[in-house]
Amino acid sequence: MARVAVDALGGDQAPRVIVEGAVAAVRAAPGLAVTLVGPHGRVQDELDRIPGASALDIRIADAPDLVAMDESPAKALRRKPHATIKVAAELVARGEAAALFSAGNTGASVLAAYKAFGLIGGADRPALAATLPTQSGTAVLLDVGANANCRPDHLLTFGVMGAVFARVGLGTAHPRVGLLSIGEEESKGNALTRDAHALLKASGLRFIGNVEARDVYSGAADVVVCDGFTGNVVIKVSEGVAEMVDAVWQQGTVERSPSAAAAPEAFERFRRRLDYSEYGGAPLLGVKGVCIVGHGRSSEKAVRNAIIMAHRFALEEMTARIEQELSVVPRTQS
Repeated sequence: MARVAVDALGGDQAPRVIVEGAVAAVRAAPGLAVTLVGPHGRVQDELDRIPGASALDIRIADAPDLVAMDESPAKALRRKPHATIKVAAELVARGEAAALFSAGNTGASVLAAYKAFGLIGGADRPALAATLPTQSGTAVLLDVGANANCRPDHLLTFGVMGAVFARVGLGTAHPRVGLLSIGEEESKGNALTRDAHALLKASGLRFIGNVEARDVYSGAADVVVCDGFTGNVVIKVSEGVAEMVDAVWQQGTVERSPSAAAAPEAFERFRRRLDYSEYGGAPLLGVKGVCIVGHGRSSEKAVRNAIIMAHRFALEEMTARIEQELSVVPRTQS
């Protein structure tokens, strides 16, 4: 049995969708238990709406405060000691839960996990790892928002952590690691990417060199490494393109094409490939505990899949496996 602490107020549709997703996760995954962290009365009301929820191993930890999406994470966590994300992270730190999930304020989730868990040996910074669809399967992109400014050795660490995630989380036996840059040549990029290239090349990873932005979705690399500022821009642009394509479809523009008869089924397959809810959330790698950060707009399906991911990573000791691999990577001070 592994218990996941869930921030019941995190997300645009909390607590209803969070509670529904948690119930669905417990029903779907044998051995999974959940502690919903939020205002006891509100959370209990949502559980009471769902037939059969009372028979499941779902507890409630009372926490009345919320870190809103537009609040400064550091200031909010100082002012609100009973914020849901802080209480949930502390449950994991005390051993009362094995993993954490939140679809709330990303900065607050990262900071709360970092303060409660600390960093694993060999990691100077945590990194958020997003799972992306590619032409040949899936790939990992990191960092996508935990670190706006990075050093070359941070990108080396991200490469190692991303490779472990690709193996454990996605089943990629020998992940190819690429460095996101503005050209494939080793000399291309800025000082950060050029220095990081040298470290990754000497790391023992299956490093394939630089990859350009157009290759992120091609499947050329199984792990794509970048700083958090760049990664976040990539993710947000990708979301915008997916929403634009969906809007064009809804407006009927595609239906007027010559291939309209075959379009609905093809587009539905395309939309499923881009659906972030299939993956659930982004693991925060590098902290000494399992933390999954979800999209603010997470649906019930996304919450369900993220909680199941957190449960699986706890059982498979993802954190210990990353720490073990970091301990044997050649490192250079930068």
